[in-house]
This record gives sequence, structure tokens and C-alpha cells, in this order.
Amino acid sequence: MSAGVAGANGAASRARFTFVVDWPAPSAASGDAIRAFWKREGAFNDETQMSARLPQVVMHALTPDGEVAGVCTAVVMTPPHLAQPVYYWRTFVGKAWRSSPLVMMLLKRSCALLEEFARDNDYPCIGILLELENNRFKEKGRTAVWWNPRFVYIGRSQRGLDLRVFYFEGARLKAAK
Repeated sequence: MSAGVAGANGAASRARFTFVVDWPAPSAASGDAIRAFWKREGAFNDETQMSARLPQVVMHALTPDGEVAGVCTAVVMTPPHLAQPVYYWRTFVGKAWRSSPLVMMLLKRSCALLEEFARDNDYPCIGILLELENNRFKEKGRTAVWWNPRFVYIGRSQRGLDLRVFYFEGARLKAAK
């Protein structure tokens, strides 16, 4: 999959990202490229942290030059206030692409991918949870329900950040244990 976006800092140049699906496990080549990206961009420098995060990679985006531009991950968790298993979704976009729509492109594609995976595997999770750290969301996206993709505001985290959930079509609540 690819899509055009404006380059960094509103530059007139156009880039076409290629999206590489890594779920449920990245290839060795993808893993090496993602590690190099995390190191280059200062996301992680510790091998232990990278080794722990790498199995959580859902997909990554490549620039036309084949450089990793952004990575998204998901890990299964059951937040106490939901009492239901969800994928806790995170993304890291390189500095050059932070003002582009790359984060939303990764979000939309990974929502579709994780929803399909859940449906094909008897719904190990009922949806995707976002904890919004990016300050741009304080200015934009203030509606209670987003429609593309359809995330619903559910309150604030212990860190005081907005929480939103994307519920998978057809998912049913798990029985209390």
C-alpha cells in the first residue's frame, strides 16, 4: 500500500510511503531496519528495550528511498476500568515526517489489520486503545467520537491523557473472570 503525503515542514516535495505489514511478527530484515530507525531517531538506544518492543510491531512505513519513516506497535492489555482485553497502540514517527499525515495513515491501516486479525482469531481483543500523548490532539480531534477511524472518547488515563477506544466490528465483551 502507498499513499502520497507532503514532505517534512510543509515542503512542496511529495513522498509516497510504502507500508510494510509486520504483524504478527516482523521479518529479520524489517527488525534490523526498525532497530536502526529507533536508534537514528532517538526513540530507543537500549537493546533490551528494542528487543521487548520489536515483537509488538504491527507495521512500518518506508520512504521512497527505503528508509523507515514511522513504526506502530500494539500490545495486549486489559485496563482495569475497561476489564476487557484491547490492543494498546503506539506509534513513533521520524522527525522529518511529524507534521505529515503519516501517523493517521499508520493508524487507519493498523486498525484494519488488527481488526481483521481479531476476527480471524476469535477476537483475542475487542478493540484498540489510544492514550494521546501528542499535544496536537489537544487542538484537533476534540469531538467525542472520531469517524475515520471510529474512536470513542472514554476518559483520561492515570497520567491525565485522553483515552480513546476503537471497538472491532463483531467483537463481544468477554465474560468476567
